Amino acid sequence: MLDIKKIRADFPILKREVNGKPLVYLDNAATSQTPQQVIDAIVDYYQNYNANIHRGVHTLSQEATDKYEQARIKIQTHFNAAKSYEIIFTSGTTHSINLVANGFSSLIKKGDEILVSAMEHHSNIVPWQMLCERTGAILKVIPMNLEGELRMDVYDELLSDKTKLVFCNHISNALGTINPIEEIIEKAHKVGAAVLIDGAQAAPHLVADVQELDVDFYTCSAHKICGPTGVGMLYGKEEWLNKLPPYQGGGEMIAEVTFEKTTYAGLPHKFEAGTPNICGGIAFGAALDYMNAIGFEEIAKYELELLEYATQELLKINGLKIYGTAKNKTSVISFNIEGIHPYDIGSILDKLGIAVRTGHHCAQPIMDFYKIPGTVRASFAFYNTREEVDVLIAGVLKAKSMLL
Repeated sequence: MLDIKKIRADFPILKREVNGKPLVYLDNAATSQTPQQVIDAIVDYYQNYNANIHRGVHTLSQEATDKYEQARIKIQTHFNAAKSYEIIFTSGTTHSINLVANGFSSLIKKGDEILVSAMEHHSNIVPWQMLCERTGAILKVIPMNLEGELRMDVYDELLSDKTKLVFCNHISNALGTINPIEEIIEKAHKVGAAVLIDGAQAAPHLVADVQELDVDFYTCSAHKICGPTGVGMLYGKEEWLNKLPPYQGGGEMIAEVTFEKTTYAGLPHKFEAGTPNICGGIAFGAALDYMNAIGFEEIAKYELELLEYATQELLKINGLKIYGTAKNKTSVISFNIEGIHPYDIGSILDKLGIAVRTGHHCAQPIMDFYKIPGTVRASFAFYNTREEVDVLIAGVLKAKSMLL
């Protein structure tokens, strides 16, 4: 059983008022809040051992290098990667996906097919469209049904020996659907295709075991899991990372440089050009420590209770429709009220101190599928409470009475 009062005390921002009301933060799918323990790790870095890493003989550089590489091992352990050098530090999930998409330019040829799910975030669509433009490959879409679940029967039909890549999110940021990635990976591998799973939305709710999944690439961002912005990770199987060319050139990613020829460093440095976000990487590790100390099973259980309660209460409101009613989903509720634009609801909620996200949530194809301009999205974390759900319900009712 989670001690929510104790957990909330770890998050300084939750004591804030917005527009004279206590902050009710329900935009966790966009970014989570940061506990004092992670803030302390950031301050500690800049106060005590701020230095450039990997090449310094002096003490500060060695201390910073040790902490940074320890964070890589924490991430490796958390996702159960076989080797620490299969964890590549990036600036976030978008960077991770672009790194892979760019690398596949040299492995994909005209007429090859790549499959994307209909419920992807733009960051897992656009880089692949760019890859198709560069190579002449064909992008095909795994459709979804009205509940917000992927049509796995159509996926089976789309797979062929022409399929070279499949990419899909673990959890939809717009709908909360947990996708059947085990089945997606297994079937893709049967036709010899590689699979990239976007784990940005999944990472705060569950622990992905990359070896058990047998996934080729898995990505996530620290700011979704109580860490800082501007840092994330790409997991790649060693054999695939060795096949891909470097994404960026510069310091750190080289073995030898001459004007005639440059040779590249081994993993993970081959993909980590330039001075990294050292503090961010260390804080990423601290964030995983914090969440693992609370326990992901407990977090998932509690968030499911919040999701069920909020869903039940929202559905009591006349004219309110929830988008994304998959049997297997996590703590995201996307909804609209008939006759009211989502932006107007979001604006009134903000005046009441309630932070929700409105719009297409970087998932325009989903909104086009439902023929709507966007939704109001309330997304819950383990530090939210039933009382905050009640404040949300009262706020939505007030917005409805003002706007209709």
